[in-house]
Amino acid sequence: MSASPRPPTDLDLSDETIDLKLDHIWKTPAGLWGALSTVDHKIIGRRYIATAFVFLLLGGVLALAMRLQLSTPEARYISPDRYNQIFTMHGTNMMFLFAVPVMEAMGVYLVPLMLGTRNIAFPRLNAFSYWMFLAGGVLLWIAFALDVGPDAGWFAYVPLAGPQYGAGKRADIWAQMITFTEVSALAVSVEIVVTVFKQRAPGMSLDRIPLFVWSMLVTSFLVIMAMPAIMFASSTLILDRLVGTHFFNPAEGGDVLLWQHLFWFFGHPEVYIIFLPAVGMVSTMISTFARRPVFGYLALVMALISTGVLAFGLWVHHMFVVGLPRLGESFFTASSMAIAVPAGIQIFCWLATLWGGKPVLKTPMLFIIGFIITFVLGGLTGVMVASVPFDTQVHDTYFVVAHFHYVLVGGAVFPLLAAIYYWFPKFSGRMMSERVGRWVFGLIFTGFHLTFFPMHLLGLFGMPRRIYTYQPEMPWAGLNLFVSFSSLILAAGFLLFFIDVLRSARSGAIADENPWSASTLEWATTSPPCSYNFRRIPVVVDREPLWSGSSDLPVVSGMRLDRRELIVSSVVEAQPEARESSPTNSIWPLIAAIATSVMLIWSMFSPWAVVWGSIPIAIALTGWFWPKGDPEDES
Repeated sequence: MSASPRPPTDLDLSDETIDLKLDHIWKTPAGLWGALSTVDHKIIGRRYIATAFVFLLLGGVLALAMRLQLSTPEARYISPDRYNQIFTMHGTNMMFLFAVPVMEAMGVYLVPLMLGTRNIAFPRLNAFSYWMFLAGGVLLWIAFALDVGPDAGWFAYVPLAGPQYGAGKRADIWAQMITFTEVSALAVSVEIVVTVFKQRAPGMSLDRIPLFVWSMLVTSFLVIMAMPAIMFASSTLILDRLVGTHFFNPAEGGDVLLWQHLFWFFGHPEVYIIFLPAVGMVSTMISTFARRPVFGYLALVMALISTGVLAFGLWVHHMFVVGLPRLGESFFTASSMAIAVPAGIQIFCWLATLWGGKPVLKTPMLFIIGFIITFVLGGLTGVMVASVPFDTQVHDTYFVVAHFHYVLVGGAVFPLLAAIYYWFPKFSGRMMSERVGRWVFGLIFTGFHLTFFPMHLLGLFGMPRRIYTYQPEMPWAGLNLFVSFSSLILAAGFLLFFIDVLRSARSGAIADENPWSASTLEWATTSPPCSYNFRRIPVVVDREPLWSGSSDLPVVSGMRLDRRELIVSSVVEAQPEARESSPTNSIWPLIAAIATSVMLIWSMFSPWAVVWGSIPIAIALTGWFWPKGDPEDES
């Protein structure tokens, strides 16, 4: 009996031949069909990032509309009802459609490259997650365009969002948008956890994982543990509104504070879901621009983990004025202050890295410096509002608005903009303008502080949040006018940033493979990466593999060239355990997302949608997982 022929591998083949065979197996076909069926993590990651920035642009327009309305007393540019929709849409859009998705999108694109693998785990689930995210965003913005946008705040407190006061479908649209975006976020988090634990390049033990990957791993666990709370909350809100349950109706044994506990049990970890990827970016970039390994690697990893753990002990500091027991409030005051400790550790490690290195002041580094300054100021006001007596005075005032913008913009958007400038060569193969980048930083940094620092004073002067106008005799007019004009500087900075991105993508200077002389594995391949990421899977022997002193990385040989193949490695030491096929392109994730979207939207009008809508979802999943005779198509 003759032996079956040995599958083709990369042994004894020229680099050109390997590239041709791998590209044939891994590439996304041209045309509409290829665009709709791709499972390439890089294409999906770029789509996520681009879509999230479109939502950022839309949310910024809403912010300018609010500043126009508040620029003078008794202004009538926007009606009270429309203003309620605008501030609700702004917060909902920025938190659920921009901040969380864009951070996970950076992980979708970068984590597999940093780990030296060829695709993310569960790539079809990754494609499904993007389509769900897009559908949720489109649903929300179409509703706003039709004047049925949510109007009860981005937190949708009951009873305002409940059946008694939330007439129409506005609250239902908000609740279902939550379902769309959280399904997407949970899917991405599962993918990242599995990718980090089981698809690392051989030799990349836990103590050699890049800090950005550590931050995405901790963030993914936060998403997995926190977001079910908001999904449960939004589902029970829909049941109260559409089916007639009484989860939040005190007259029937419900409790309105239950909503606040459920929402903020998710809501405060969400701040760190946004913040932790940002500090992972900073740790990675600061090492590159300081021209030395980051100081205190282990301390930074432990700070990430401890921040993730402590994040679940803070939610009640949003509820200090609802009448909870004082002893309980004191516990949450202590935990709110304790979480400043790991943040301080990270800042001191970054400063020590810069002090011991030879810093290069490029545009990403400017944004990192701006981040450190802004986040420290936001952290100081965070310690202030963690105190019950002080929080009681400034709760629901513009002091809190200033605080969380300092934390979220300073703690997330500044590092994100640094990351876009830093990894843009990897995304596009082109460099962004250094000269324009300095102007972008100057406008955004100056505009941000001129816009939001005076809001602390407005809060101390007693200006409440979420009001659409105010009387001339109140002492707020001058500061509001100043803030509104300052917001134009901030807007100009972001406009210049978007222009620079579009210009650079079309005609920017061609980037080298490693233009920053960085140390992590994503720079060991071409810029932008080829469809299969790496010709040969690298072997890691150092925490800074591209700074290890060797001109050539050791690599794995013997990988098959007739199918999409990955290396599965052990959790701790990343020792190779198996060779696993990776799923090919498929249209079924898109079909499943369409079927799920139809069911969720239909369910806002009839509970029977859950029953009948499950049928097309089941058909789509059957097509998704139906065995095709090839093991890689059954994943």
